[in-house]
Amino acid sequence: MTLPLEKIQILLPDAVESSRKLAVQGEVASYIPELSRAPQHALGVCIMDRTGKQASAGDTELKFTLQSISKVFTLLLALLDRGEEAVFTKVGKEPTGDDFNSMLKLELVEPGIPFNPLINAGAIAISSLIEGKNPKEKSQRILDFFRKSAGNSSIDVEESVFRSEADSAHRNRSLAYFLKDNGVLTGDVEEILEVYFRHCSIEVTCSDVARMALLLACNGTDPLTGETLIPRRYVQIAKTFMVTCGMYNASGEFAIGVGLPAKSGVSGGILTMVPGTYGIGLVGPALNDKGNSVAGVHLLEQLSSKLDWSMF
Repeated sequence: MTLPLEKIQILLPDAVESSRKLAVQGEVASYIPELSRAPQHALGVCIMDRTGKQASAGDTELKFTLQSISKVFTLLLALLDRGEEAVFTKVGKEPTGDDFNSMLKLELVEPGIPFNPLINAGAIAISSLIEGKNPKEKSQRILDFFRKSAGNSSIDVEESVFRSEADSAHRNRSLAYFLKDNGVLTGDVEEILEVYFRHCSIEVTCSDVARMALLLACNGTDPLTGETLIPRRYVQIAKTFMVTCGMYNASGEFAIGVGLPAKSGVSGGILTMVPGTYGIGLVGPALNDKGNSVAGVHLLEQLSSKLDWSMF
């Protein structure tokens, strides 16, 4: 059943407080030092309908960086810039079964390209495909695209997180140089990494993420303006990756428990949607061992079960 937002709003506060209790089971990401400052017990959610109305509860004003959620939108921009054929010579279309920052299959499985664009190696490869003369121009094009997708011209890179990522990204540098050696990356590795770190460090709120999700829920046409920003075909590709790979190694579990396309990030953010109906943005910084928000996943399981949201 698709309840109107007014009735969902009645359910949300209790659901958020029930799920917030699970935050104690998780840990805030610390391998990017700046992320460790996030409040462990925070949890907020925003649900936006096609008119722009919102139902929300919890810590919705908490700002957080997109991290891996950004990979969905850089994939879309790369498809707009280059087309499917060029994109899928650099990345595959399959889940890995490995950690999001693993390089195992790059070495073991021919042709040595990342399995999909939502793991770190794949997103680095995708970042290399964004058009622009230099990292500054590429990053600005990404930021402009994200701002338009979120309907918020004030979204920006959080510089302290960007610097923290760049200074601590030893694994990502290893991945990138391995990709360079495999011929997947053809440009300057450090310049490509700068673009990647910057789009991961774009700061948002739950409302921004809900609006970005609503755009995908409506197949690339912004229901608030009527403008088609992304072709339906490219949104279909992105949403398929979200179902199969969007929640790291818990994507199958999430598909069973929630049944919606979703993408998480290690800041605790989750972007998900009820196709054609709602965009959903959520933040809960305490993560489980798969890198997903403990309380956030529980909240979405609750809501999907009560409201019969699963696509399956």
